[in-house]
This record gives sequence, structure tokens and C-alpha cells, in this order.
Amino acid sequence: MPKAKLILIRGLPGSGKSTLAKTLDAVHLEADMFFINENGDYLFDPTRLKEAHAWCQKQCAEHLSKGENVVVANTFIKQWELDVYRELAKKYQAALSIRTCVGHYGNLHQVPAKTLAKMKRTWQP
Repeated sequence: MPKAKLILIRGLPGSGKSTLAKTLDAVHLEADMFFINENGDYLFDPTRLKEAHAWCQKQCAEHLSKGENVVVANTFIKQWELDVYRELAKKYQAALSIRTCVGHYGNLHQVPAKTLAKMKRTWQP
């Protein structure tokens, strides 16, 4: 059986992460998906961000455990934010690749300019 793939896509909001993820043959996950209700509305709650990332990591583990390819598209501003996924790749012996998006397409979730500027300033290549 071929090895599962874990593809991590990182980049600032509006850089093309989700668009790229949708083109890949893999289960597509993002922490933002946690905030989409049953009607398809995006209801972001910053107080639940930690819970959203835990959900995303759990979903990733479940799919990798079944040998499924997974793509996770999150900002991953800091290198340490990738560590949980690096560990999941090791645990499930998945081939890991990390891609960075650098486009400027306007962000889907209307992240405020001040927040975007801070993310850009603190970005770790």
C-alpha cells in the first residue's frame, strides 16, 4: 500500500492556500472549517481558536490513520505551529511536504489590515 501524504500549506490570509488545497487529491482541512455552521455560515470566534486547531489536528490524525492523503491549509506563521503535524506525519509514516503560498488575492475572511500587518511582521520562513 502506498504511503499516505500529508501536505501542509502555509501563508498569509489571501495568499491562495485554500485555492491550492482544493486542487490536490487529498482530504482538505483548515482550522477555519471549525467555524462553519450547519448553514454554511462562517462564524469566527477568536476565543475558540485553540479548540479549532485541536479539531483540525484530530481530523488530520483520523484521516492519516486510515491511510488517506491529507492537506492542511492554515497560516502557520510560526515554525512551531507545524510541529504537531510533523509529529503526525512521523506517527502515521506519511510523506510530509510543506508548501508556502505568497499570492495576494484578498482574504476570504476579511482579516483586519492591522492583524495582517502583524502576521507579516512575525512570519517565520
